[in-house]
Amino acid sequence: MTEREKMIAGLPYSVLDEELIRLHRACVDACVLCDAILPSKLEERREKLRGILGRTGENFLIEPGFRCDYGFNIELGENFFANYGLVVLDCAPVRFGRNCFIGPQCGIYTAVHPLDARERAAAVEWARPVSVGDNVWMGGHVTVLPGVSIGDGTVIGAGSVVTHDIPAGVVAAGNPCRIIRAVEEKDRSGSGH
Repeated sequence: MTEREKMIAGLPYSVLDEELIRLHRACVDACVLCDAILPSKLEERREKLRGILGRTGENFLIEPGFRCDYGFNIELGENFFANYGLVVLDCAPVRFGRNCFIGPQCGIYTAVHPLDARERAAAVEWARPVSVGDNVWMGGHVTVLPGVSIGDGTVIGAGSVVTHDIPAGVVAAGNPCRIIRAVEEKDRSGSGH
């Protein structure tokens, strides 16, 4: 297996691999060039982002400040929105469902580094995929750690650190993120409060 194949499969791989270094640099360059496109040039920005990302819906918006490692591991569902400063470390696949709303300065991380200092110094790491369901809203400064899945219709409160799976249809917040309550009918605007 190549180091790229190992990375995507969740196996230990070398971050010093020439192919991975080349792909990473090209992606980071593309993200910086994308930021040079004025936000008012929405279609031009979208086309540049489509060239970076693995898959997108027809309609999506990512505000400036977006950074990712490779891009090809990121999938966006229809009507995806990310506010300023989204960082996705996509060493493993990262999937966002439809109608996701991501607040400013959020980080989605798939990379896992060894606890053993010698292994870290040897530039070995592995990655775990992240999955975000349909209709998920993350407040500003949310951090999602490797291997986490967030269920459909869930709201993650601002500043949360999501360390484990969060089920569908809940409000969750904190560090570590925990379930606060279910999303209820009373949460709909116009429901009388």
